[in-house]
Amino acid sequence: MEQQQLEKLKIWFCDYVKSFYGDDAYVNANLKRKEDHTRRICGEMLYLAKELGLDESQSRLAEAIALLHDVGRFSQFVKYRTYNDAKSTNHSLIALDELKRTRVLESLDASEREIIEKSILWHGEKELPEGLDGDLLRYARMIRDADKVDIFYTVTSFYVDYAKNPDRVRLIEIEVPDTPEYTQAIVERILRRERIDYRELETMNDMKLLQLAWVYDINFVPMLKRIKQRKYVETILEYLPKDELIAKVREKITGYIKQRIAKG
Repeated sequence: MEQQQLEKLKIWFCDYVKSFYGDDAYVNANLKRKEDHTRRICGEMLYLAKELGLDESQSRLAEAIALLHDVGRFSQFVKYRTYNDAKSTNHSLIALDELKRTRVLESLDASEREIIEKSILWHGEKELPEGLDGDLLRYARMIRDADKVDIFYTVTSFYVDYAKNPDRVRLIEIEVPDTPEYTQAIVERILRRERIDYRELETMNDMKLLQLAWVYDINFVPMLKRIKQRKYVETILEYLPKDELIAKVREKITGYIKQRIAKG
């Protein structure tokens, strides 16, 4: 990808996002959250591209994927007032429809366009389809890692702020009730390193446990190092109950990260 092509995508993205802001403070707060998330993801993808030794053209393609990966979120929230795909429409499909409608990717090579579109399509799925290889597999893994790392930033910031002033942060969408319980079956899944379905979540503590389990899905060691250095796991654990089961979760998750980093 050429630098000029990337710059055009950045201009298009800014204009596109601006079109959704209005007079509703709740909607605006959530749109701003996704806009900020997108810009941080661009930084995470560039960091990972450098760590993986990608060249300038490859790094620009990585940044373009980051820029566009959540473009479906804006119309989704304005229309449905939620980011929950199960309660609205798959935001990745919305993104692909918008990119097709606006023809913003037309100037790109067919191979680059396919990588962007497929990476967007799969970035939020539980797992990637089998049989992927080469550049498509690499970029699809990169955006999934970058997305999770920045969501760690988002949720840990939220938990810290929410503990201090729950009324102020109610502008941010909360999909599950904030009660002291958690689901033991979810803990057991974490200890067995099994995937957790969003439909299993009943409380905010369940959501925190699911987020801890994301470390199992991180593909690249540099991103695990990012998680460790920023103490995301420790922060989430701080806002979970202090009991024997959660202590086992702490040991399992931190041990996994340490082992993966040691292996390189």
